[in-house]
Amino acid sequence: MPHFKDCIGAIDGTHIAAILPPNEQIPYIGRKGIPTQNVMAVCDFNMCFTFVMTGWEGSAHDTRIFLDAIRDPKYKFPHPPNGKYYLVDSGYLQMKGYLGPYRGQRYHLPDFRRGRPVFGKEEIFNHSHSSLRSVIEQTFGVLKKNGPF
Repeated sequence: MPHFKDCIGAIDGTHIAAILPPNEQIPYIGRKGIPTQNVMAVCDFNMCFTFVMTGWEGSAHDTRIFLDAIRDPKYKFPHPPNGKYYLVDSGYLQMKGYLGPYRGQRYHLPDFRRGRPVFGKEEIFNHSHSSLRSVIEQTFGVLKKNGPF
């Protein structure tokens, strides 16, 4: 997509089941009702993970994990070079190098399939953004299908 030519990948989080002793499970129980780790990853458009951050409690918010990853040099997060950026969803902060969708507009691809045609520059942008960012969802899907998760 020519208007996303400087995009180098996508960032998102997913929940992976965690096996913990009962006395350690509470912080790992999130919206799924079972102990999980909230795993944040970066992937490129070849569906290759270029960064993965594991170990966070399932109850941890994506923004908290993201900010820890980009701020703490010990994680060696692959910051985008000048003029380049990652696609993020609305759970992440919009800042230089991290491009999210327009808020308050349709975003997810199933919403576009079910409803009226794409209309207006913000919806057109969100549709293109969501289509391109789906690479991270597809990459997580391959991981979960082939792994012991």
